[in-house]
Amino acid sequence: MHAEDDSRRVSVLSEALPYIQRFSGRRIVIKYGGAAMAHANLQEAVFRDLALLASVGVQPVVVHGGGPEINQWLKRLKIPAEFREGLRVTDADTMDVVEMVLVGRVNKQIVNGLNQLGAKAVGLSGSDGSLVEARPWGDGSHGLVGDVARVNPDVLEPLLAKGYVPVISSVAATIEGRSHNINADTVAGEIAAALEAEKLILLTDTPGILRDKDDPASLIQQLKLSEARQLIAEGVVNGGMTPKTDCCIRALAQGVAAAHIIDGRVPHALLLEVFTDTGIGTMVVGSG
Repeated sequence: MHAEDDSRRVSVLSEALPYIQRFSGRRIVIKYGGAAMAHANLQEAVFRDLALLASVGVQPVVVHGGGPEINQWLKRLKIPAEFREGLRVTDADTMDVVEMVLVGRVNKQIVNGLNQLGAKAVGLSGSDGSLVEARPWGDGSHGLVGDVARVNPDVLEPLLAKGYVPVISSVAATIEGRSHNINADTVAGEIAAALEAEKLILLTDTPGILRDKDDPASLIQQLKLSEARQLIAEGVVNGGMTPKTDCCIRALAQGVAAAHIIDGRVPHALLLEVFTDTGIGTMVVGSG
């Protein structure tokens, strides 16, 4: 039995070789969140995937949120949580908690987990080195909710060149220095564009984009940019999948080669996407 297991492992590694060669030296931006962040076994699988990618020469960049832990701390501090249009209404007290949790706790948990596996992870927020400049989102009715005004990739270039894995929390400051809470999908997409990344991968709690949201068998495995826009217009893509698809569209329109919405509940979903022919989830490509 051990010989069979060893043979299978060697075979899998051999089959992955063309993908390792193809993506060595390429940047892949991964938005990490959802169930993959909340469950210990899935968290361990993601950390192993990221460490493996880094060890074979891929340059992963991790962008994370941390909504469930923010909610826990708000509840503990008796600060009410409010959402409008899928966004967390963020007053000054809530922003203090968001910054504390994302920058001070979640970010370091990810960094420590990756470092334990041999990856050289470095924790950052969007504010560090003015990596991300925020601007208020919409009309300001959501408080300190931000959008991305610009990205300064020069902050990341020396880290990537030395083999470090940047781990970035989605908090950033405006030009006036006021911290804002930005959707992590949005930050990941804009960083992918600024780095001219090969791939943007969003880990989600769904199989991908579905023609029928109640039928996992209706998964759309590949879409062109124009088709993704059409699905939004038709209402096939709606609810929480809309901002994720919009994020992919914006990244592709700025030169990212491919964007993927994949199921983070599947162990080793990252490796299945990067190192296999069929991949997993939905891939959106720019042509068309």
